[in-house]
Amino acid sequence: MNLTKIVLIKILIAVVVTTPFAQNKQNPEDFLPEGYIIYEEIRGDLNKDGVEDIVLYIKGTDTSLLETDHLGRELDFNRGGIIVLFNKNGTYELASKNYDCFSPEDEDDSFSVIIEIKKNILYILYSYGKYGYTKYTFRWQNKDFELIGCDSSNNRGATILDKTSINFSTKKKLETLYTDDEENTVYKETWTNISIDKLIRLSEIEDVGTMGLSKY
Repeated sequence: MNLTKIVLIKILIAVVVTTPFAQNKQNPEDFLPEGYIIYEEIRGDLNKDGVEDIVLYIKGTDTSLLETDHLGRELDFNRGGIIVLFNKNGTYELASKNYDCFSPEDEDDSFSVIIEIKKNILYILYSYGKYGYTKYTFRWQNKDFELIGCDSSNNRGATILDKTSINFSTKKKLETLYTDDEENTVYKETWTNISIDKLIRLSEIEDVGTMGLSKY
């Protein structure tokens, strides 16, 4: 075999090894980093190919971050993260990951993370119980999941005090005030334009709950 053929074979091997398909794995658990567990598995089509993809809500297991409060309850201060996997004919391909973008959930359930997939869209909901919620809307585009919307509600029990809805694609924000009663009647709506240079990417978020959306 001459030198030219040897070089061509080496190049071909290098291309095969470095293609994304070489990173496909049979089981979602194979993508789990060391020191984490799968807290929840969410299924749904995220890239519009008609096949169920998988989102893993993961949590750290560092025992040094476990504490006991004065009531004897165990508190877990491990952060949580997310791994998004595309289903490729029975194997899985990594679409996006962020291992520690979620703050520890409260033991008294006043704060919790809920992940959903609806109509090819990824939703991350921060629920604050009777105090309201913040819902982040991500869509697969530009080789990552980009934040295209955010909706939040500020509540006092059953009474909605105000709501904010931001559309980052259209660069519009709607703020809604409600009357101070249990009827949840709209008092005032205000539309404004927002300024944003580029969309936020899921893989680059340091903390979902403190992304500073109030500045828009």
